[in-house]
Amino acid sequence: MRKITANVYMTLDGRGAFPKYPGSDRPSRTATALFRHMWIARYGDVSTVVMGRRSFLGHRRVWSGKARKPEDPKFCHEYSSFLDGVDKVCLSRHLKAPGWENSRILKGDIARILTKLKQEKGGNIMVEGGPRVVKEVLQRGLADDYWFFVMPVVYGKGPQYWGALKGQTTLKLVETKHGEDGEILLHYEAVRGGK
Repeated sequence: MRKITANVYMTLDGRGAFPKYPGSDRPSRTATALFRHMWIARYGDVSTVVMGRRSFLGHRRVWSGKARKPEDPKFCHEYSSFLDGVDKVCLSRHLKAPGWENSRILKGDIARILTKLKQEKGGNIMVEGGPRVVKEVLQRGLADDYWFFVMPVVYGKGPQYWGALKGQTTLKLVETKHGEDGEILLHYEAVRGGK
């Protein structure tokens, strides 16, 4: 069965924001090691990307092939090509048309949506954003594994990932990677059934 992965981009205080910090806005012609590990290495096994409306529209505006310029780095073109080609699911009650190829709009309970997606044919499912969608996945324990991209910032504002939970969520650490600018990538698997 298809696996559901949640990508969580957060500050040290659990905020779903992208603040600037030393090195974070350095232009690069090549993908960082963390980008290669978190994205490029997974192009072959992820066939569906799930996003909330704001995240979907932001990705469409910044990362679709139509947004690419010829002078953009090769890895940006490759990432855009991946996103253009993958099945994209936008969770929205209000958006009428996706305006991006290989995209569909679904509404309703996220657990039911993810259950139906798991039953479809294809590779793994990645829940990419935004914070509200990922927070619900975290709080309801809907993912099989979690990739936490932790930025070296205590931000103090923006949407929070952590809040009241119905019960304890136990995770098993799979790997840790360090970024060149103080970021940390933590990959955890969900522990289910009292393992």
